[in-house]
Amino acid sequence: MAGRDAQDVILSVHDLVVQFPSAGGTPTTVLNGVSFEVHRGETLVVMGGSGCGKSTLLACLIGEIQPQAGRIVYNLPQLGRIELTTADHRTRDALRRRIGILFQSGALFSSLTVGENVALPLREHSDVDESVIDIVVAIKLQQVRMLPHRDKYPAQLSGGQKKRAGLARATALDPEILFYDEPTAGLDPVTASSIDALIVDLARKLHVTSLVVTHDMDSAFRVADRMIMLDRGRVLRAGTRQEFEQLRNADPERLSSEADRIVYQFLRGEATGPLTDAEGLSEYEKILIGKEPVRLGG
Repeated sequence: MAGRDAQDVILSVHDLVVQFPSAGGTPTTVLNGVSFEVHRGETLVVMGGSGCGKSTLLACLIGEIQPQAGRIVYNLPQLGRIELTTADHRTRDALRRRIGILFQSGALFSSLTVGENVALPLREHSDVDESVIDIVVAIKLQQVRMLPHRDKYPAQLSGGQKKRAGLARATALDPEILFYDEPTAGLDPVTASSIDALIVDLARKLHVTSLVVTHDMDSAFRVADRMIMLDRGRVLRAGTRQEFEQLRNADPERLSSEADRIVYQFLRGEATGPLTDAEGLSEYEKILIGKEPVRLGG
C-alpha cells in the first residue's frame, strides 16, 4: 500500500489497552498497546490464536467495550473524524449506522424470516417507504445469492446460508466499513471458500473497506490485502499478504529471527516451534515487550 496518505486511512487504532478483572485481584491485560491503520477500500485481516485478543479488539472497534487507554479514530466521508473512545452516545449511534457487522453465528433473529432480518436495519434506522425496503432487501439478498430463501426462517437454513443472510443484513444500510467475526468458523472447506469469494466480491462491487477477524489461515490468505498477527494482546507482525505468504513458504532453517519463527509456526500450524516450546518462551516474551510490531518487508 505504498503511496497512501492520511486521507486514505478510514480507521486508526493507537496504543489500545484493555484489561479485565481477574479472580486474583490483578487485572488481566487482554490488549496491550495495539496500534494499526485500515486504509480505505482494503481488506485487512486480523489473525491470531484463541485468546490472543481478536474478539476483544473487534468489540472495541464497534464500541461494545471501552478500552482503559488508547484511541480509536474513524474518518468517514459522511461523518468526518470521530474518536470513538470519547464520542457521546448520539455520535456512536451515527457511526454504527455507517458500519456493518457479520457475527460469527450470523446472529439472525429466529422469529423473523430471512427477508425480515435484512429489512430490520432499514426499518430501524431509515425513513424509506416499505416498497423501497422490499426492493433493497431483494437486491441485498441477490448479492449474496440468497433471494430464493427470502421467506425461510433461520432454523431452515444451513450454516453457510445463515452467514450469507447475515452478510446481506450487514450491507443493508450500505456501510462504509464491514467487520467480519470469524466468517468461516464452523463451515466445511467448500462452503468456507464460497464465503471468502463472496467477501472479495462484495469488497470489489460495493467499494467497501473490510476488517476480517479470523484464525483460519486458508481464509485469511484468500481475502486479505494486508494482515496483522496478534498474540498475547500485542501486534506481533504487520505486512502485506504477499509478505506473509513469503514467510509461510520460507525455508525454516533460514529464518533469521525468533519473530520469523513464531509467525512461521502459526501460519503453517506446526505443532512444534517457539509458540509451543517452553525453552523458547523467554525469547518470545522478550519480543512481545517491544512497543512497535515487527514489520515485514523492512
